[in-house]
Amino acid sequence: MNKEFVVIGLGRFGGSIVRSLADQDLEVMAIDKEEDRVNEFASIASHAVVADTTDESVLKSLGIRNFDHVIVAIGDDIQSSILTTLMLKEIGVNKITVKAQNDYHEKVLRKIGANHVVHPERDMGRRIAHNIVSNNVLDYLELSEEHSIVEIAANDRLDGNSLIDLDIRAKYGINIVAIKRGKDILVSPQADEKIATGDVLIVIGADTDITRFEKKLLY
Repeated sequence: MNKEFVVIGLGRFGGSIVRSLADQDLEVMAIDKEEDRVNEFASIASHAVVADTTDESVLKSLGIRNFDHVIVAIGDDIQSSILTTLMLKEIGVNKITVKAQNDYHEKVLRKIGANHVVHPERDMGRRIAHNIVSNNVLDYLELSEEHSIVEIAANDRLDGNSLIDLDIRAKYGINIVAIKRGKDILVSPQADEKIATGDVLIVIGADTDITRFEKKLLY
């Protein structure tokens, strides 16, 4: 069975999540206090509801606890974000992801039981900065404060070298977990696999080690 989602807060962040889930033909309930925003998603989400999610009785009446995952994407109203998260925990929602405005907000959310906290503006800023710094970095996904998965385009300096020739794991402490080559993806490539210019290396490791690799081999 497909998972069912609730998105609370239909600003740019929450709205984009609703659209993405709907595009994947997943069940999603979209909730906001503003009727105009709810109307915008009435034909996109499975259900679109005008509601105050800081009211426990409202959440119960909507059957929120029966959904698999609730995303709290409330914008600048930190108090409503915190109260909504608290209400969701109290009625027994299993998985809650919440958008945080700052580090203090995140600490409070984690203390009251949020399963996952995201900083979309901060994380996107880091992603863009990483792409700007290196022409070879095609994409960047932060796994934690210190570790990431990065897509790096192989250039002429890597062309013809095998993974064992480069000895990347021993020298830099990072792992190439896959290689994109045109439409093909080589998962867990063998040590004798040779890299060609234009290959995209999927690299995982500590940010400092990935940066050392980029500077040594790609700049």
